[in-house]
Amino acid sequence: MANKLKWEGRWDQLKGKAKQNWGELTDDDLDVAEGNYDELVGRIKERTGEAREDIEDRLDR
Repeated sequence: MANKLKWEGRWDQLKGKAKQNWGELTDDDLDVAEGNYDELVGRIKERTGEAREDIEDRLDR
């Protein structure tokens, strides 16, 4: 939950970090998730099969 609150106000930074970490993400994925941390994590999970906790840890680094 802390991660979610941390990133809500810094969406552009979060999108950049997501694109760096997960090349599988498309611009459409990021557009659909726009401003919604949970949606972004869900899209990454769907594309990669990674566990939610692992995704959140990578975003937080």
